[in-house]
Amino acid sequence: MDVWISIFISICAASTPLLLAATGELVVERSGVLNLGVEGMMIIGAVAGFSAAQATGNPYAGAVVAVFAGAVFSLLFAFLTLTLVANQVATGLALTILGLGLSGMIGEHFVGQPGIRMEALVLGLDAIFYISIALIGAVSWFLFRTRAGLMLRSVGDSHTSAHALGLNVIRIRYLAVMFGGACAGLGGAHLSLVYVPQWVEGMTAGRGWIALALVVFASWRPARLLVGAYLFGAVTIAQFHAQAVGVAIPPQFLTSLPYLATIIVLVLIARNRRLTMINTPAALGQPFVPDR
Repeated sequence: MDVWISIFISICAASTPLLLAATGELVVERSGVLNLGVEGMMIIGAVAGFSAAQATGNPYAGAVVAVFAGAVFSLLFAFLTLTLVANQVATGLALTILGLGLSGMIGEHFVGQPGIRMEALVLGLDAIFYISIALIGAVSWFLFRTRAGLMLRSVGDSHTSAHALGLNVIRIRYLAVMFGGACAGLGGAHLSLVYVPQWVEGMTAGRGWIALALVVFASWRPARLLVGAYLFGAVTIAQFHAQAVGVAIPPQFLTSLPYLATIIVLVLIARNRRLTMINTPAALGQPFVPDR
């Protein structure tokens, strides 16, 4: 029983950063914006959270700083794509590259230092885990049970019609992008304060890209996102246990399993065009310039 409890806790720890980052990106994409900079925002959150925890001696302060850092970093993407109407795909990729480089420079002095781990609460799970579960429920309620959520979805489906109805499309998208950045930053903080309580350059290891794939996997539905995040978390933990018991498979292949699963899922989804189109925000990735 203790072994199964340990595996359950490990899966939760591996899934939490994915769930947080993907939840934020789901809201961003529901507003019609495609932000491929999730990886960059996560790594900035990881280094900001770790450095703040080291400076204050408090991992909770580190988590708060990570949320703020992720939101501020996302503003660069928002300004370039929403105000200057730069290409969203190219800008998101640039944001990821910038985040990886900037985090490496900031975290250079923290390499090898022991981190301050956020203590476990109920059932051996940390506060960020419970926040991630509460957040997915709150986002689902917001999107489908509130007027503000309807406004956000309207902007994502047809920004021209939403603007004609008097909605401030740019402001709504700015707020959505900042929310996505805050979630990604908190996901990064979970990596450096809970999952691996230390700073390692590039420690997000592609999780931002998996989070992007999870949004498509979930067809932009929060409940499906929760299931998808934990499936991918289970795959990650499975490869660790397979290595521990000495499975006669090259460790490089086992390490690639989460990313291989991502590719397989995307291929299967792409074959079902109806499922892909039914919930896809119609204005996703399209630039918007309001009439003056």
